[in-house]
Amino acid sequence: MADHDVFNGDADGICSLVQLRLAEPRNAVLVTGVKRDIDLLRLVSAGQGDRVTVLDVAMEKNRTDLERLLMAGAEVFYADHHHPGDTPLEHSRLHALINTAPEVCTSLLVNGYLKGAHAAWAVVGAFGDNLAGSAKAAAATIGLDPQRLQLAETLGTLINYNGYGPAVEDLHFPPETLFRRVSAFASPFDFIASDRETFGQLEAGYADDMARASSLVPVQASAESAVFLLPDEPWARRVSGVFSNDLVNLHPSRAHAVLTEIDGGDFLVSVRAPLSNRTGADDICRQFPTGGGRKAAAGINRLPHGEMDRFVRVFSEHYGKSA
Repeated sequence: MADHDVFNGDADGICSLVQLRLAEPRNAVLVTGVKRDIDLLRLVSAGQGDRVTVLDVAMEKNRTDLERLLMAGAEVFYADHHHPGDTPLEHSRLHALINTAPEVCTSLLVNGYLKGAHAAWAVVGAFGDNLAGSAKAAAATIGLDPQRLQLAETLGTLINYNGYGPAVEDLHFPPETLFRRVSAFASPFDFIASDRETFGQLEAGYADDMARASSLVPVQASAESAVFLLPDEPWARRVSGVFSNDLVNLHPSRAHAVLTEIDGGDFLVSVRAPLSNRTGADDICRQFPTGGGRKAAAGINRLPHGEMDRFVRVFSEHYGKSA
């Protein structure tokens, strides 16, 4: 029997798996990548008696390989909060926890599944997914004091920040490495206190990258939406997602799109719906070939340069109408 743990390389994916493996340790093959690398089941070969855990990657993007694994006899546990596809998939060897509500993330789904056994890590994951309200609600159930709440928010932001970029080489730590480091600790606060090297590197990198981003001004802006362009630099690729989150937190009634130049003149796109209306981001991004995500936060892995004007028009018109 072989075990495979397949997870998104962002804070939500990592913190979901930390909870599960603290509750049920397994010597599993780890399958992950940068945050935008989500068609991960293509990398898994499993059959009769094997167990596959899939966390925080859209079923819609992995359906063909999921069906392949189920047909081969594998048992699959699948937890996610992205759009799963128009036709539900049911199978006797598939245990699926899917909830696309905008205030839910995979870490919170796993927290419910484990009945709060490692809720502090769920709080970190929710903060990383920019669900501050949901994170605080989960924190209240375990009585986190304000200092630890702030630490959980900081750690969630830093782990999430580490996942962005089109290639692992852009990141401070490969997501597999970061998972192994944080999962060595039962508590996120033990990790922060004990692994100062890892935490410090993330903290310093984040501060430097965000300082660069703070000087940017939108290339197009209105009361309802704003579009920012970032250059083809490693710092910009790393910061694209957390910068998007910062913008929407600073301007909760405005939608934001951050377009980061990547090789060849195309763009990596992050879209955030307004906090006051957490819908529509996935609908916009799914109109483009490499787009996907969830209602409140979505993205496009590669937007051709020639499609930029159409994207800006679709984005601006959508949130102009919904204002």
